[in-house]
Amino acid sequence: MRDITIGCDLGGTKLLVVAFDEQYRPIGRARKKTKGHEGAEAGLKRIGDTIVEALETAGAGPERIRVIGVGCPGPLDLDKGIVHEAPNLGWRNVPMKQVLETRFGCPVTVANDVDMGVFGEWRFGAGKRERCVVGIFPGTGIGGGCVYEGKILRGRNTSCMEIGHIPLIPGGPLDGAGNPGSLEAVASRLRIAAEAAQAAYRGQAPALRKKAGTDLTDIRSGVIAQAIADGDRAVEAIVRQAAEHLGMGIVTVVHLLAPDLIVMGGGLVEAMPKLIVETAAKAAAKRVLPSYRQTFKVVAAELGDDATAMGAASWARQCAGLEDPLRIAADATASRSAETVAASGTPRPEPAK
Repeated sequence: MRDITIGCDLGGTKLLVVAFDEQYRPIGRARKKTKGHEGAEAGLKRIGDTIVEALETAGAGPERIRVIGVGCPGPLDLDKGIVHEAPNLGWRNVPMKQVLETRFGCPVTVANDVDMGVFGEWRFGAGKRERCVVGIFPGTGIGGGCVYEGKILRGRNTSCMEIGHIPLIPGGPLDGAGNPGSLEAVASRLRIAAEAAQAAYRGQAPALRKKAGTDLTDIRSGVIAQAIADGDRAVEAIVRQAAEHLGMGIVTVVHLLAPDLIVMGGGLVEAMPKLIVETAAKAAAKRVLPSYRQTFKVVAAELGDDATAMGAASWARQCAGLEDPLRIAADATASRSAETVAASGTPRPEPAK
């Protein structure tokens, strides 16, 4: 009986696999470091092994997998399931769909990791019942995604919304793809950690230095948040400046797409939601055209670590024809309309006779 859907979240540093039942209840999971530097072949084997481990925690075997959804970083060939380029992993032209389908004998859907995180938030979390949801997820890089009326915004056969590579500061620091002054180069968690390490080295962040030293691999999101809580004002200033840069990214998105909701997620936001989300929202409000200021909200994601895995699982089921996206979007629209009516106190019109 094939009754398990697998959702995989392949990030720059973290690999999370969750096994879901048919009601999207998590019944097994496994988490490992990505170790992208070991190469694509080792990485694909690692993904497969982690899927097996997640199934073992659910007391199941690979024969029960119905579909697999994978969210991974970088530009992709969505139809063929090929990772064209994952700058923060060092992977190019990796046939992920083919390899996983051969190993597990079931349909595999490969999509951008942030697209999947945003889809998860639209389907199950902070963006439920919204018409247009844009996600911004700062991590090792900065990913973006958009769900518009139940559909993922995409190119002909590739993902889009690479918001992290928006040019922001001419001649600025390089991002993982070698582009100077991009949003990712000045506001990613990697950039924040690098600047925080320098502050610790210079003696400007004693709490951080005591807790993590100056090694980038030890300066994680939770460590940064704790250093701020312990009084490292230099670290707080670094995070606040990065959040203001994220606000400039939001300005660009609002002017292009006029979304109802901007969802900010990822480990960095989870560790410091108030500081990052509020700072980014205020920076955006100052710079958007006045007519747009009341048209959107900026909120923290609700699903935490499971957002991408849940989105990938749901999207894989839709792509396999197991769920009807039109019905899901219609249900969301109906729920949103009902909430609007309830909030306004306006009675529903009688159906036409």
